[in-house]
Amino acid sequence: MRSFALAPIAAACFLSLAAQAEPTLPESLDKVVVTGNPLKSQLLAQPSDSLAGDQLVLTRAANLGDTLQGLAGVAATNFGPNASRPSIRGLDGDRVRILNNSGASVDASNLSFDHGVAIDPLVIDKVEVLRGAAALLYGGNAVGGVVNTLDNRIPRSFTPGLSGAAEIRLGGASKDRSGAVVLDGGSGQANSGVGWHVDLAGRDAGDQIAPRFDSEGESRSSVRNSAARSHGGAVGASVFFQGGFAGVSVDDFHTNYGTTAEEDVTIRMQRQRVATAGEWATVDGPIHRISWQLSRNRYEHTEMEGDLVGTTFKSTGTDGRVEIEHVAFGPLRGLVGLQTEALDFSALGDEAFVPSTRTRNTGVFLLEQAKLGGVDWSAGARTERVTVDSDGGERFGDAQARRFRPLSLALSGVYPLSQAWSLSANLNRTERAPAYYELFANGLHVASAAYERGDAGLGLEKSKGLDVGLKWEGSGSHVHVNVYETRFANYIALQASGETVDHGGEEVPVYAFQAVPARLRGVEVEGRWQVSPVLALLSQFDAVRGNNRATGEPLPRLAPLRAMLGLEAKQGDWTAKVEWRGAARQTRVAQFDTPTPGYGTLRLSVARQLRWGQTDALWYLKLDNLANKLAYNATAVPTIRDLAPQPGRSASTGLQIRF
Repeated sequence: MRSFALAPIAAACFLSLAAQAEPTLPESLDKVVVTGNPLKSQLLAQPSDSLAGDQLVLTRAANLGDTLQGLAGVAATNFGPNASRPSIRGLDGDRVRILNNSGASVDASNLSFDHGVAIDPLVIDKVEVLRGAAALLYGGNAVGGVVNTLDNRIPRSFTPGLSGAAEIRLGGASKDRSGAVVLDGGSGQANSGVGWHVDLAGRDAGDQIAPRFDSEGESRSSVRNSAARSHGGAVGASVFFQGGFAGVSVDDFHTNYGTTAEEDVTIRMQRQRVATAGEWATVDGPIHRISWQLSRNRYEHTEMEGDLVGTTFKSTGTDGRVEIEHVAFGPLRGLVGLQTEALDFSALGDEAFVPSTRTRNTGVFLLEQAKLGGVDWSAGARTERVTVDSDGGERFGDAQARRFRPLSLALSGVYPLSQAWSLSANLNRTERAPAYYELFANGLHVASAAYERGDAGLGLEKSKGLDVGLKWEGSGSHVHVNVYETRFANYIALQASGETVDHGGEEVPVYAFQAVPARLRGVEVEGRWQVSPVLALLSQFDAVRGNNRATGEPLPRLAPLRAMLGLEAKQGDWTAKVEWRGAARQTRVAQFDTPTPGYGTLRLSVARQLRWGQTDALWYLKLDNLANKLAYNATAVPTIRDLAPQPGRSASTGLQIRF
């Protein structure tokens, strides 16, 4: 409870500073985001963050989890430097939805922590994060939040001529050598033109360096088997017409990386994706806008043991979505939508702990918004039909099927207290169908060093959540405070059963998926104070606490209390930033886990804008972990934590040219 005692103090400091400021018209009362905002509202009740432009260039890491883990309420699973998925407010895996251009990103990263996300951060233009339940638009497995990566592979706005960007990055803790080229063009006119897109990217990295640490009786200064190589590319085009567009894209991504957990095991991953999207809008008739998107994904990764093929995982997925926005009726505006998903999964090999399965999900949702009594209200409902079929097998028993009908409801409101202050609240009721591995797993999971056993009798995971936020937005300054609580009637947890099984002469613990009552609550404070035209003070604080309400035992892999203090200076074309990020010792851990020591790291970045005629560029230099502090991530699974500490002292530089 000590962490929550500090939260009001941190919030009060920020709010008192804000209250002393002379009220000014805010630049915007919220960051305008696409994700979870189909009606393009300026006022959003749900906490959100976005990274784009220079901020994304300076934050971008080798994987999606590490790119985002500096945001309030967002941590990373960190199974080594190559496989790292975002964790939001203490929830990860199938409770955080990963999207690409608002459509499903099909991979196997939710199945196992050593499986990477099949999205290359080098070629995305923007990434948006919704913190808290977003089941209304994206289904029950968005109960923790949504991460949506956005690019221009299907051009959505007409841009004549030729534009693009090229970037090269060197250095860092993994001696990274990476680069990307993105080209966009168009011909014709906005109402009768054609737009196109091409991108290419590649990365080559060695083993990650770290402060000297002991691992399995050996002293090391690098993370074993953590090198990686990747490449990918995409082409896309759109036709533009009066009131809209229609486009298609094809992309291909390949990566080969070490798993870290085993010295000689690498993963060869590939994903191909074909997508189409479009929109048509009119001012006549009862329908204001129709938008659609459809994607087909083929994913495969093979775990190589030296030169021998181990286990091969395959997923083929189709995701479709249609939204119809009706014209406004007085203050009321809204839309109705349909989303369908199909996922066929198979795993072949000795380490396959899940049978071949087929998952089908169809959801219908309604969202309505209105301004009443000075409050911007938003309400909606979503009903889904989910089927999960197992082919069974020698270890998995007979073929069987489960059917689920989740229903999710949401109500939110934003009340402007003044020109700069606003109060928001979100109330949600979410139901999630169990994932295929929670139902049918039965085998040794090497990544967690446990024998995992599913429960085909699991029912819907049901939760209720409340989020309250207070915002102050000034000219160049802001303060955001959020407190939240989510109660699960039957949180599907992977619990130690007390049993062991023999595996090659070694006794391995058995973990079973069980439904338990649980609660998560937390606080997030994030602020920026423009001290002068040149200097800004940055600060951030977050804490999350979760427990099994029946036993009091902590939920697994929760981030400790975290804080950030920083200074940012801008003078002419130069920008410099220094940040201290700290994490408290995490002593509230699940059974068979171990406490994680606290740490504090210091980082420095310098950037300069360059201009040559019609071309501009950004050069940057980043110095990370300047004091070379040894740090371990509490949100990583225990089997990898001691093998892969956080990166050591490093320097990286890069140049992005835009034209």
